Amino acid sequence: MSERAHTLGVVHADTGSETPPALDGDALRRVLVEGPDAPYSSLEVVEDIGSTNAELLARAAAGAADRSVLLAEHQASGRGRLGRVWTAPPRTQVAVSVLLRPGAVSPTLFGWLPLVTGLAIRDGLREAGGVDATLKWPNDVLVDGRKIAGILAEVTTVPAGGDYSVRLPAIVVGVGINVSLTQAQLPVPHATSLALAGGSVDRDRLARSVLEALALRHGQWRECERGSGSTISDTLMTTYSEACSTIGADVRVELPGDIVRTGRADRVDRDGRLVVVDTDGEFPVAAGDVTHVRGVGGRWGG
Repeated sequence: MSERAHTLGVVHADTGSETPPALDGDALRRVLVEGPDAPYSSLEVVEDIGSTNAELLARAAAGAADRSVLLAEHQASGRGRLGRVWTAPPRTQVAVSVLLRPGAVSPTLFGWLPLVTGLAIRDGLREAGGVDATLKWPNDVLVDGRKIAGILAEVTTVPAGGDYSVRLPAIVVGVGINVSLTQAQLPVPHATSLALAGGSVDRDRLARSVLEALALRHGQWRECERGSGSTISDTLMTTYSEACSTIGADVRVELPGDIVRTGRADRVDRDGRLVVVDTDGEFPVAAGDVTHVRGVGGRWGG
């Protein structure tokens, strides 16, 4: 997981098309915050913001509760992985950040959080978008081999109950899903949107489904601390491996220090690292930019 997490999107392009309808924040709150067994402590939809992740990090330091949710119709300073800057026309995405206070969850499990989040996005896209997705390790969600969503997480420490001598981890997970972007609005050829993939573009339904799936998957992630002693569960590990299109693909890995290696992605290990095999053997990748050189069966993976 990156030291800096970023809210995800696509490069802005002005097409002059009609602005999509706004998210119904009241309806989302009734189900996700106020309803029976609601999974979240708060939910806010803002029209315009710099970055939902940056805002939630600031709120975490000020005492915001675990499972606080912030959605934005537009981000002026959306941040992407590896310093990339991403923005999109208003109301063309679901851009959401969730604050997690992991409590007793061991930091050894933190690297799995973006991966588990990817499972939730896949679940939500199938339920509300009507499309099947695969996962590209560690942060991307693909439909037909093209990027439809991205995930980045940021971990920080905040005072425990106002006591600055004791600091506890807080994690903000940012998600951006391309909903109604047109071909002209896509930043790169290997991106896509629900509209282009023939899926539903109902953002309210998608936001609800994704947030419900996030609550479920993040709950399973927290349970790993109690159920298997600070290691990812066999169930989550198997489920992710089956959903990950990186496994089995030829990959190019750009590592810190301008090191580039190529090989075949073999598996994801219990630390959430991608294990790549080349002519010298195998090596785990915990951080780096991974490109699918060619997917399984000759399909390009993005």
